[in-house]
Amino acid sequence: MATYKKRGYKPRNKEEEKALAEQGSTTAEVFSALDESASKSEQWVARNQNYILGVIGVIAVAVLGYLGYSQFVQQPRNASAANEMLYPNRYFNEALQNTAEKDSLFLLALNGAEGKYGYLDIIEEYSGTPSANIATYAAGMAYKELQQYDKAIEYLEQVKPDEEITAALALGGIGDAFLQLGQTGDALGYYEKALAEDDNTLTTPRFLYKAGIAALELEQKDKALKYFQRIKDDYPDAEEARTIDAFIGMAQTQ
Repeated sequence: MATYKKRGYKPRNKEEEKALAEQGSTTAEVFSALDESASKSEQWVARNQNYILGVIGVIAVAVLGYLGYSQFVQQPRNASAANEMLYPNRYFNEALQNTAEKDSLFLLALNGAEGKYGYLDIIEEYSGTPSANIATYAAGMAYKELQQYDKAIEYLEQVKPDEEITAALALGGIGDAFLQLGQTGDALGYYEKALAEDDNTLTTPRFLYKAGIAALELEQKDKALKYFQRIKDDYPDAEEARTIDAFIGMAQTQ
């Protein structure tokens, strides 16, 4: 136990004098060790000062470089890509409304014209931007409408889900392409993946319906019934629910 010593305190006997001396020696050793450790640390810092400053400098340059790249390169690039999307988007939307000329309009959306970029140009020139990702999805859907299903699958498989394009939309589009290729089993698999990705009033009843149709074609009536019944129970206001009783009856027929 430590002994509190008043100023001017004198040991009462030789044993106490010896204990105090040992305590003072131990304290001195501790401070000596601390001083030695601090001295070694200072020496290490002095020897490696250039290295330490170099590391700090590299970190600082990296941070400043990232901030500079983001502000002066990436942001303007994103803005430029978004501006280029206006042209192909216009033709894509017109193609959806004009069935008579949809093929030529989809090709304009894909390839561009009059010096304007199409989706394929944006994908190549602005890779890594949000607009390039949207262009990849749009290109896949355009190829699907053009009945070029292999290309549709190729592009839709590259889509990265984000706020504007959910994984369900891309997976469902792949399912549509496989269905048109006559690969109904693959189509059903992708519809089921789309259903597992998201649950909402827009895409879920759509892919439940398509999954049910694919299951019927594969004579998997129990699975088809499950999907059709879910539309009836969970999405009674969806467009797909209007004729769902007829499909439920087909799934129930043995």
